[in-house]
Amino acid sequence: MSTLRIGHGYDIHRIVPGRPMVLGGVRFEVDYGLDGHSDADCLTHAICDALLGAAGLPDIGHFFPNTDPAYKNIDSQILLRRVVAALEERGYKPVNIDASLIAEKPKIFPRLAEMKAALANSTGLPVGAVGVKATTNEGADDIGRGLAIAAHAVCLIEKR
Repeated sequence: MSTLRIGHGYDIHRIVPGRPMVLGGVRFEVDYGLDGHSDADCLTHAICDALLGAAGLPDIGHFFPNTDPAYKNIDSQILLRRVVAALEERGYKPVNIDASLIAEKPKIFPRLAEMKAALANSTGLPVGAVGVKATTNEGADDIGRGLAIAAHAVCLIEKR
């Protein structure tokens, strides 16, 4: 049996006024953010789900339910560090992350290097093992109309 395992994660949040916008652990200075119980960082949530799925574990909502006040407005980088710790307890370590943000706004490209650094810091990976890309939805659906942001992530983990 291989010691390598792959997982996929997906998350989407609606854009709302008056909330901080946090993506990949980076705060954007805009007057809108993502609706959610935590900081609603959909990129980090997708990565958490990919890591958990690779290890055969339940999703992020199982470990950090939105009904628990302990997670209200929590920094998703804390959740990501806890996910990595849960994997390590089971003998796994992340090998790499490849993630895509789908958003019309804000402009993601100028902040990609910061996101990669923040995610690398939270996972213990070298920056070169973290891929983050951004695209738009070309005006289609709620994402394309600037009403939501989504993220996909694929992660490879290895049994130690």
